Amino acid sequence: MKVENITIVLVEPQGPRNIGSVCRAMLNFGLVDLRLVNPQADHLLHEARQMAVKATSVLEEAKIFSSLAEALGDCRLSLGTTRRFGRYREDMLHPDDAAQLILPVTQSARVALVFGREDKGLHTAELDLCQRFITIPTSDKLPSMNLAQAVAICLYEINKSKGEQNCQPHGRKHLAGNKSLEQMYQHLQDSLTRAGFLNPQNPQHIMRAFRRILGRSGLNDREVRIMRGLCSQIDLLDGQLKNFKDRLESVDV
Repeated sequence: MKVENITIVLVEPQGPRNIGSVCRAMLNFGLVDLRLVNPQADHLLHEARQMAVKATSVLEEAKIFSSLAEALGDCRLSLGTTRRFGRYREDMLHPDDAAQLILPVTQSARVALVFGREDKGLHTAELDLCQRFITIPTSDKLPSMNLAQAVAICLYEINKSKGEQNCQPHGRKHLAGNKSLEQMYQHLQDSLTRAGFLNPQNPQHIMRAFRRILGRSGLNDREVRIMRGLCSQIDLLDGQLKNFKDRLESVDV
């Protein structure tokens, strides 16, 4: 495991104290790459520095992004954290299971753990950018956890699994990056919409199912190229069918 390949992403964090506490939890486990997406508070305020304690370097070197897609641009695997369940939030991993998935990938690529807003978490569209979901089992009496505590639990499980596995690679394949995955999903959506498989008024209804299916598969670059080749073939056949129909309509009967 290479801790330098693990990134913590906070989407629209609202409290400087929470941000500082996250920095402290990160450095507890040797992580330094913090990315803030459209933060709602100044992360360099005194309150944040107070909570960061000796991890102010993580705070000061945090990178700011305007969108989650941009923050995940160089990541091979992204895991979004959520407490809410539903049609598009299935196949959840607990932190210990997520650690088993994450560790081998960090040997050669960057992995992101994505945490949402303190009050609303991650939106469904933001979870779409993540290949897998993490949920922390908590009591129904108070299911939502403090942001920094959630980060600490996930990092603890990763660190624990690191010790158990002794950093031995497990032959995992080299996963495709977020950028190429999003290009593939857009290509797939466009092709299936033109072919009439997707409802153009609500293509995401089925596309989210494709994202979950393909996300579980853990596509590598070659597999992404194969999927896009399939989409290109669909585009070609669709174009040939339309040309054939146009010729038929132009023939005088």
